[in-house]
Amino acid sequence: MLMPKRVKFRKQQRGRMKGLATRGSKISFGQYGLKALEPCWISSRQIEAARVAMTRYIKRGGKVWIRIFPQKPVTQKPAETRMGKGKGSPEFWVAVVKPGRVMFELSGVDEDVAREAMRLASHKLPVKTKFVSQSDFGE
Repeated sequence: MLMPKRVKFRKQQRGRMKGLATRGSKISFGQYGLKALEPCWISSRQIEAARVAMTRYIKRGGKVWIRIFPQKPVTQKPAETRMGKGKGSPEFWVAVVKPGRVMFELSGVDEDVAREAMRLASHKLPVKTKFVSQSDFGE
């Protein structure tokens, strides 16, 4: 699963997800992409599940790019623990995704194959998505 090799600080504050994505909002590598339509935290497990769903469907054809990386630690306190006694320990890693962010890219396959692969991947993600292609950006 994806996670940083090392970080400066073990624990992070939750932060806010307001506004639209300014970076990573265009297709840079492939021909087709999967774009987020709402803000969300996407865990490393969800990213991996979506990647597996896509690569299984395209059967060794094409190339997949993952444009998001989980670099935010999420902490949890153990179950049935009283309040207080400090912040919990880091349990998993998430990628902060804002609306407009292209999360996955795909190339080397037909559009209908890419559309179906992205549809299967989108079922693994907790966010509404949209299939986009290079022609949508007028390039």
